[in-house]
Amino acid sequence: MAESEDNRDEAEQPDGHAVPTEDAREIAGSAEDAALEAYEEAEEATVDVPPAEPQAAAAAPEVPQAPPAEVHEAHAVPGPDAREIAGSAEDAALEAYEEAQDAATTEDEEWEEAPTPREKPAVPGAHLEVDIVPEGVDPLGRGETQEYVDPYAIVEAEGEVVEEAEQPEEADEEVLTEPISTAAIDLASGARYRATGKRKTAIARVTLRPGSGTYLINGRTLEQHFPRLTLQRNIRQPLETVGYHERMDVVARLHGGGISAQAGALRHGVSRALLEADPNLRGELKRRGFLTRDSRAKERKKAGLKKARKRPQFSKR
Repeated sequence: MAESEDNRDEAEQPDGHAVPTEDAREIAGSAEDAALEAYEEAEEATVDVPPAEPQAAAAAPEVPQAPPAEVHEAHAVPGPDAREIAGSAEDAALEAYEEAQDAATTEDEEWEEAPTPREKPAVPGAHLEVDIVPEGVDPLGRGETQEYVDPYAIVEAEGEVVEEAEQPEEADEEVLTEPISTAAIDLASGARYRATGKRKTAIARVTLRPGSGTYLINGRTLEQHFPRLTLQRNIRQPLETVGYHERMDVVARLHGGGISAQAGALRHGVSRALLEADPNLRGELKRRGFLTRDSRAKERKKAGLKKARKRPQFSKR
């Protein structure tokens, strides 16, 4: 009891902290030495392992072993050779993985089907040859062979002027300028055929009567009222087409419009008067456009514009 009390008094300090005794320090040092000894024994056992048999060494690839690590203060520190071997081992594994990935990618690309090239669509009938058969030649070669003559070819002869060959006449195409031969108008002494013609704002009241082909317009002759030859020719067209331009006189009263509009109105009035004389002329006169009323007129002016469609000049500033 006395010894234990002495030891307790020595362990206790006035500041209230426990201080280990010499026996406790010795026990702690022996425990640390035991751990270090056990580690050294394990390292020696690893170094003293006998080498493998030659057959087993030949079967398995040699793996470089790191030299024993140096022990400094109870810690294993790898040497420079061990570090180099460990680095080469890590690089070898990474290179092997990359090679495997490259091989797999190459195999996938080889197995992929190559895209088929786009082909240009074939034109129907492109392989066929052009076979032109001249006019008048039998395409099957039956019967006697006829010599083909081009109607549009130029005939060349010695000492003669070069002339074009005679062109075939087209009977189907009717010439509208020829007079109508089916006209049958009664030319009795008291026959009068009246009609009204219009063009723009001009109005013509026309009377046809048997005569020698004279024109009396507002008490004046045709040449006096219409000095332009073009207007005179247009006015004479209806009677010339029918063929009565020398057997009928024209008396007309014109008002409104201008010189050109009055000429159009007079022509329209003469055509309608001929229709009153012979209703069978309607088809032929209509084909030539004599019975169609010309509806063209001047377009009215719009507000804000200079004329019907002309706009003022745009000014940005």
